Amino acid sequence: MNPAFQALITIVIGVGGCVGYFYASNLFLDKVLYPPSGPNAGHNINRANIIRPWLFLFPAMLALGVYLAYPVVATAWLSFHQQRAGGVEEFVGLANYQQMISESKFWESMRNNMLWLIVVPALSTMFGLLVATLTDRIWWGSIAKSLIFMPMAISFVGASVIWKLIYDARPIEQDQIGMLNALYLWFGGTEPQTWLTIPLWNSLFLMIVLVWIQAGFAMVILSAALRSIPEETIEAAIIDGANPFQIFFKIKVPQIMGTIVVVWTTITIVVLKVFDIVLAMTNGQWETQVLANYMFDKLFRANDWGVGSASAMVIMLLVMPILVWNVYNARKEMR
Repeated sequence: MNPAFQALITIVIGVGGCVGYFYASNLFLDKVLYPPSGPNAGHNINRANIIRPWLFLFPAMLALGVYLAYPVVATAWLSFHQQRAGGVEEFVGLANYQQMISESKFWESMRNNMLWLIVVPALSTMFGLLVATLTDRIWWGSIAKSLIFMPMAISFVGASVIWKLIYDARPIEQDQIGMLNALYLWFGGTEPQTWLTIPLWNSLFLMIVLVWIQAGFAMVILSAALRSIPEETIEAAIIDGANPFQIFFKIKVPQIMGTIVVVWTTITIVVLKVFDIVLAMTNGQWETQVLANYMFDKLFRANDWGVGSASAMVIMLLVMPILVWNVYNARKEMR
């Protein structure tokens, strides 16, 4: 079957199933279970109104249970077990975690993840804020914003292929198709550099890809936040003699600090899950391994479900505090 046609059928069945579920469940609730007419009409209406929200929540709760809660519990269970001969699962306690922390590749992954966490959210947010501020001052600002936001429409693998070509290195006697090496030689370099094989620097070159993608997201959110600042505040600062730098750092930034933090933490969660870029560009070689790639190698290459599940739990534990903090602040804002 044609994949596009199959996808269309899936969408139609999914949407039609939801509509049918809501229609049938409401019909059953109102006509069969608690009919609005009869001796208990008022009582039935109250009960129906109590149950009705749960009818709408049930599909979402079922999906969360099947696709989120169950995998988390199953992964935690696997992290304390080891598969033996014949497919028998044997409880090994913390042995998988002990094996994981004894491997140098795990600590390489942790180190690289921490480096990604420091660099990518900071650069993405700073560049997004800078662009959001400057594009409001030029007549072609909307065009500039569209161009900077465009990488958000590219998949991580697609962006990795683009940047892998930019970093490409050919022998000195051949024309360089990699823009970085072409510039390097044009400015006096003697030999093309294999940028993705230089430890530490190669991780920074990989981070640039994610910054390029996420800067557009940061720009859009921060641009909306900047436009929400009352004009009276800016005008009062100008009358008081504040220069553009003082207006930006002492008036604008403090008023949108909440939005800056939300953007920062959202990008941080993306960074903790980064996988595609590293896999497509270096496959974790040359000391570029990150936790998600370490987990993938253990689960699907080494077929070590115990250590692989343990590394997945580590990633989840790193993400959880940020998620909880984001939810807490969202509820605080709502109150």
